[in-house]
Amino acid sequence: MNQTNKTLSLYHKLENYPFGKKIFSIMVSRIAPYFATISPKISALVPHHCTCLIKKRKKVFNHIKTVHVIAICNGLEMAMGVMAEASVPKHLRWIPKGMTVDYTAKAGSDIRCVAEVKAEDWQPGDMFVNITAYDENNVVVVKGNIKLWITEKPKV
Repeated sequence: MNQTNKTLSLYHKLENYPFGKKIFSIMVSRIAPYFATISPKISALVPHHCTCLIKKRKKVFNHIKTVHVIAICNGLEMAMGVMAEASVPKHLRWIPKGMTVDYTAKAGSDIRCVAEVKAEDWQPGDMFVNITAYDENNVVVVKGNIKLWITEKPKV
């Protein structure tokens, strides 16, 4: 992986500062404002893997006071998008085509959203990113995949 990737470089530049990961997460949320609705925090980012945290708080509750699955899907999509931006080879580009999820347990705590692929998955065509959301006890509350369409960048 070429370390000149802008997303990965920015994350590494900020991660060791106080509130650096939160600042990075706010910057991502300014680019894609819907992410801000869950007040996410990117807690880990390396090529092909990203973890995003969602705090259990009233603004992400459903009617039974657990974390709403749509808020979790938003966190999973953010983890996928940041992972993709930090990992995509320079000659490729990506766009999401769909998301498939299973709700496997109640989300009664803070949630850890993880998106990951293998380096060799970055090929033109459909690519499936594994996404999993865990509660504070490492119980899987949502799992599935996000399908990306990978294409070559146009030659300029």
